[in-house]
Amino acid sequence: MTGFAKIWGGRHLALLAVSLLALAGCSGDQGKDQKSAGEKKPAVPVMVAAAVQKTVPVELRAIGNVEPFATVAIKSQIGGELQQVHFTEGQEVKKGDLLFTIDPRPYEAKLAAAEAKLAKSQAELDNARRQAERYGAVAGKGYVSAERADEVRTSAATVEATVLADKAEVASARLELDYCSIRSPLDGFTGSLQADQGNVIKANADTDIVTINQVRPALVAFAVPEHNLPVVQRARAEGPLPVRALIPGAEDEPLAGLLSFLDNTVDPATGTILLKAAFPNKDNKLWPGQYVNVVLELGDLPDAVVVPDQAVQTGQKGQYVYVVREDRTVEYREVATGISAGGVVVISDGLQSGEQVVTDGQLRLAPGIEVKVANSDRQEAEGKQP
Repeated sequence: MTGFAKIWGGRHLALLAVSLLALAGCSGDQGKDQKSAGEKKPAVPVMVAAAVQKTVPVELRAIGNVEPFATVAIKSQIGGELQQVHFTEGQEVKKGDLLFTIDPRPYEAKLAAAEAKLAKSQAELDNARRQAERYGAVAGKGYVSAERADEVRTSAATVEATVLADKAEVASARLELDYCSIRSPLDGFTGSLQADQGNVIKANADTDIVTINQVRPALVAFAVPEHNLPVVQRARAEGPLPVRALIPGAEDEPLAGLLSFLDNTVDPATGTILLKAAFPNKDNKLWPGQYVNVVLELGDLPDAVVVPDQAVQTGQKGQYVYVVREDRTVEYREVATGISAGGVVVISDGLQSGEQVVTDGQLRLAPGIEVKVANSDRQEAEGKQP
């Protein structure tokens, strides 16, 4: 064999060996792929609950702020020395209770002067009337001229007008003397005192002497989104709407009241509407400025399909749930939701009673994924955490 043949033959054998090795590698990889394809992905553990059909109480929840039923800013209608304060700060007072005494002596003197002036003018009027009667009698007999008789009658009328003015002055002076005693116009609690005994105060000053808040009954103001307005109006047309107030730290003792006010305008800045509820507040548990949780009861929604709140997820297309099928795989299903109450949400479209939905573990799911139900007893949608 020539040298060229030997070289060519060696190269041929080397190429043949490389080809055989490549074929062996391909067949090995193909086997691995087939083995991987035959393997089954482990099921994803999830918690589930059954959608149930039940009557759901329709409620709106909000944060409310307690307001006094009425607030009165007490000011003096006259000026003078604050002679006496008849209450302590924060004290409960009744309507008509004496709060302050302004030094009455200047006003007593003014009243006495007005009464004396009235007495003088009244005496002058009596004399003028007698003169008018005499001149009227003799004028008819021609003893005095008609002009003179008219002058006397006019003088009497002038004095009579003076008497009326003096009576008004006496009434005004007596009223000012009454203003020396400042009384409470309502039942309530006094606030911080802004003027102490001995101070000289001005009539109708810009600063109040004290403020009184009426807290029995009390009001709770709260706002709800404007899209809830139609259901509130419909429920309110059927009768008074109950409202519960839950004081933080005392949620187990809800206070019962009634909706008393629905504002006539939606706030365009917040998209909410203001409501107020009135509470008897006999124990003074509600205090002005206090924040409370409010539950507005709008009635019942019968035969509603509900699931736990945590079953409903929000995606780019809206709200959805994962439904567990008979073969233990999950189905992505878009749903339309209604109200939420007591830990459950109403499904108005997209789900039927009895279907199983995933309540925990949704982050690891995709349509068609097999799941393993971790809770042995499949829960129903009763508003409990799984």
